[in-house]
Amino acid sequence: MKTIAISGSPRENVGKRDAKELRYEGKAPAVLYGGKEQIHFAVLITDLKDAIYTPEANFVEIEINGAKTKAIIKDLQFHPLTDVLLHVDFLQLFDDKEIVMEIPVKLTGTSPGVKMGGKLVQKLRKLRVKALPTNMPQTIEVSIAKMEVGNSIRVRDLGKGDYLITNTGEDTVVSVGMSRALKQAEQAAGKK
Repeated sequence: MKTIAISGSPRENVGKRDAKELRYEGKAPAVLYGGKEQIHFAVLITDLKDAIYTPEANFVEIEINGAKTKAIIKDLQFHPLTDVLLHVDFLQLFDDKEIVMEIPVKLTGTSPGVKMGGKLVQKLRKLRVKALPTNMPQTIEVSIAKMEVGNSIRVRDLGKGDYLITNTGEDTVVSVGMSRALKQAEQAAGKK
């Protein structure tokens, strides 16, 4: 799993006024939990852009006063009008504790059904995955190389790894439907 490094500075005061001052300085208040105690710190919003505005799943390595901690972003809060980052929650990672993350789905191969004029519909772009941090995949690859028109791949059809996909087994990940042009062509062929 890809890791993004950021550095934070500890917060002396925890409150609304202090958080407002941090935001004026271009920083976001943050909290790291999951360990023995919660750590309140501030981080530059520009340092978080690579971790937040990406379709990929990443680990984050936070350095506070020289101490490095591996974590994941658990929650983000944005201002409803300006879309400015207001607060970040990090969950500390441990090698022996399972975590749940949203992992992106990567489609591989070319579908024969799409080549014939079918329409590829990807219903799930991310899947909830439960695993130890060392077994967490960067992406979940789904092969569409054998998909004909009318076929679909559900969560239960995906291969098993060192992780558990917690989405419902009946959820459709990707399907190949009939396009309008293909329906019209079939109707025209049926009338002859």
